[in-house]
Amino acid sequence: MAEIVEGGGGGGKHGKKKAKKPIPRMDMTPMVDLAFLLLTFFILATSLSKPKTLEIIYPKEVKDADKTTPLQADLATTLLLGEEDNQVFYFFGKFKPDTTVLIHSDFSKDGMRKVLLDRNKRINEQVEALKVKKTELDLPDSTYKRLYSEIVNDSLAPFVIVKTIPKSKYRNVVNAMDELNITNVRKRAIMDMAESEHIAMRQRIDELGLK
Repeated sequence: MAEIVEGGGGGGKHGKKKAKKPIPRMDMTPMVDLAFLLLTFFILATSLSKPKTLEIIYPKEVKDADKTTPLQADLATTLLLGEEDNQVFYFFGKFKPDTTVLIHSDFSKDGMRKVLLDRNKRINEQVEALKVKKTELDLPDSTYKRLYSEIVNDSLAPFVIVKTIPKSKYRNVVNAMDELNITNVRKRAIMDMAESEHIAMRQRIDELGLK
């Protein structure tokens, strides 16, 4: 509350008291209470953001080599991540040091996204059809998730292996996972890059001047 404090006047030349100007004083106590009330309101009214996790699928360790599940090489796309943001390469099928050519790319919509959409075209068409069916028939979420999982985990669905080196940037791994999610590639794994693949990538980096 504002308060005005009046001071006493002194004697003038003719013995008359000279009025002094009042000194205003502001009491800030109510403002402090208001600030705490507003703070409490915003804390209670604001929805706290939930922590987000990155979905990463690692290949299971298999002790018995005879029990490994065979994968069709023509369904595989391997993504190699170098040290810098512009060092992103991919190849299809099984890596062969003498014949495999690493293709340079990036994480733009015309880069890896287009490649993955083309590779995963059949799966994406089925997913879009399922979304239409969910809207038209009002499918329960549990049913939609089950059917979606069956589509993206089909035995003939393409899979992607993201390979890194110790100096690969974490944000590039996140970008790779984002592109896989956008293109509905659910069969994926993250692995260490083989030495032969690393050598081939370094050669391509030198050829393209990507340093």
